Amino acid sequence: MLIRDRVETDESGAPCDPMTRVAALAILRNPFAGVDQDDLTELFEYGAMLGAQLAAEVMTALSVPPVSYGKAAIVGTLGTAEHGAALLHPRLGKPIRAAIGGGQALMPSNVKLGGIGAVIDLPLGHRDDPWSFDHIDTLTV
Repeated sequence: MLIRDRVETDESGAPCDPMTRVAALAILRNPFAGVDQDDLTELFEYGAMLGAQLAAEVMTALSVPPVSYGKAAIVGTLGTAEHGAALLHPRLGKPIRAAIGGGQALMPSNVKLGGIGAVIDLPLGHRDDPWSFDHIDTLTV
């Protein structure tokens, strides 16, 4: 699923430079739901695959490379936060950085447990300058 959010006014309703935020989402079965498992390598592999696929979708949806980026995962109630972290951290970022042509800054992230209908705030930060406060944002998905 691809979510596209276009902002054309600031918090006060005054016109501002247009900004497009895009979130590419995937749903997958957690192979470790309800299972006590220390080796989460399978989720590392999923993360690498998802990073490449979702970054390609985002790049197709945008007319220019993104300035900011972030990542988030909702893990079903039978999983653990470590399952989300295993998807997001070891291998997901590299293909995203390659696709967008940048990524010197850490990619902000968020993981939470949630049931059907759960929402998460996708944190966003400048891809190369972590101190660019104008680029710190969230997109609720």
